Amino acid sequence: MNTDSKPLNTAASKPGKTELAEMFRKFIDPQFVITDEETLKPYECDGLSMYCVMPLLVVLPETVEQVQQVMRLCHQHGVPVVARGAGTGLSAGAMPDAGGVVLSLAKFNRILHIDPLARSARLQSGVRNLAISEAAADFGLYYGPDPSSQIACTIGGNVGENSGGVHCLKYGLTTHNILSVEMVTVDGERVVIGSDGLDSCGMDLLALITGSEGLLGIITEVQVKLLPTPEIARVIMAGFGTVDEAGAAVGGIIAQGIIPAGLEMMDSHAIIAVEAFTGAGYPVEAAALLLCEVDGTKEEVQEHIEKAEALFRDFGATSVRTSKDDAERALLWKGRKNAFPAMGRISPDYYCMDGTIPRAHLGQVLNEMQDMSKRFGLRVANVFHAGDGNLHPLILFDANKEGELERAEAFGSDILELCVKVGGCITGEHGVGVEKIRQMPLQFTDPEIEQLNAVKSAFDPQGTLNPGKGVPTLRNCQEYRAINVKPQAPEVQHA
Repeated sequence: MNTDSKPLNTAASKPGKTELAEMFRKFIDPQFVITDEETLKPYECDGLSMYCVMPLLVVLPETVEQVQQVMRLCHQHGVPVVARGAGTGLSAGAMPDAGGVVLSLAKFNRILHIDPLARSARLQSGVRNLAISEAAADFGLYYGPDPSSQIACTIGGNVGENSGGVHCLKYGLTTHNILSVEMVTVDGERVVIGSDGLDSCGMDLLALITGSEGLLGIITEVQVKLLPTPEIARVIMAGFGTVDEAGAAVGGIIAQGIIPAGLEMMDSHAIIAVEAFTGAGYPVEAAALLLCEVDGTKEEVQEHIEKAEALFRDFGATSVRTSKDDAERALLWKGRKNAFPAMGRISPDYYCMDGTIPRAHLGQVLNEMQDMSKRFGLRVANVFHAGDGNLHPLILFDANKEGELERAEAFGSDILELCVKVGGCITGEHGVGVEKIRQMPLQFTDPEIEQLNAVKSAFDPQGTLNPGKGVPTLRNCQEYRAINVKPQAPEVQHA
């Protein structure tokens, strides 16, 4: 990292909004240096709109060189920088700093090269997840990780959060599907981490950058692995009378040696809402539903379908349906992919949580969440990646009713505590951001958090990259452990 330019980082040296904007307009098209409040408004939050802060200003550079200049200026003057892709994150990870700059990568939207022989693609960080597979389809290839927001979310954001999606059980998370990243450091140096090969010498910095939530650098380019499109893929939909039966069936499938391409689960609240929204043919009378996709050769898929159907019935499935063609398969997945927007039909607001647990505890945790639901007086709908135990409870509330937002936050905190209690963790793919930073001491010890802070300091000594996110200070950890009441929301504006 370049250490020649020493940050001034004093209040007296920091330029004001107008002065800083003029500095940026010298090398960025002035229309893409945003300062007026009305145009800044869409940048005040990410997909977790419960937490909002207006940024000082927003810049939309078009070249890596412009990104480098932005970073050099901000580093020199001690100005915080928050990188932003499509803003679909759900942990307030892209929430601005009130005295800082939002660096939007929206104009970094070009697919630079697809190599069908090496099965890889080079992309600017603002390329949409789904656009990768659309471009690779001509070569019989696709990109594996497929978050529910894939139509909008960007590959740079996917790397920042280590996103997964419904097919992560078989094909892995983002970290398993990238070869290298190009990154601009806090002081404006351009570096490449990783390589074209399966491995590279030295420390595994690529794994460190993946999931770093914008705390260590600005990702400008990503090289991803591409997978051959399976010969055939089919989805089995199984309805169950209880969540315990569905949870047991998840473990049963894996125990049989079948690794589904995707294995998703919904409870009754989610089933009813999704069916009303999409008309996918979900069994609305079921207490729980599994979507199990198998892919591969025709012979392999047929064998796995027969085994899976029989196993689901053995575990008490009340209905089993298998897609007959790609159109029916797409319809069944349409319901799962639209589960979040479907909640708008049954609740004015929802709070999407993200925790991970061992598969063996699925039934227990879902039942305990229903008990919490009664205690907090709020409904919870569950739709999640059952295969790897990544839960996405949707806590339904009405922010216009006094106290409901606070109860939803407390409910969410209890869910995270439960995840850790059964041997899981506080996030699977949404990241820590602002949302879960107070729960970090539940999962990590003081020495571990101290080490995380040391890594952050090595990349960002002044703490100006996405400040206040991801890693708490030890003082805040000790305060969290010292209190017996539930943690309050971060000191940000509630929308």
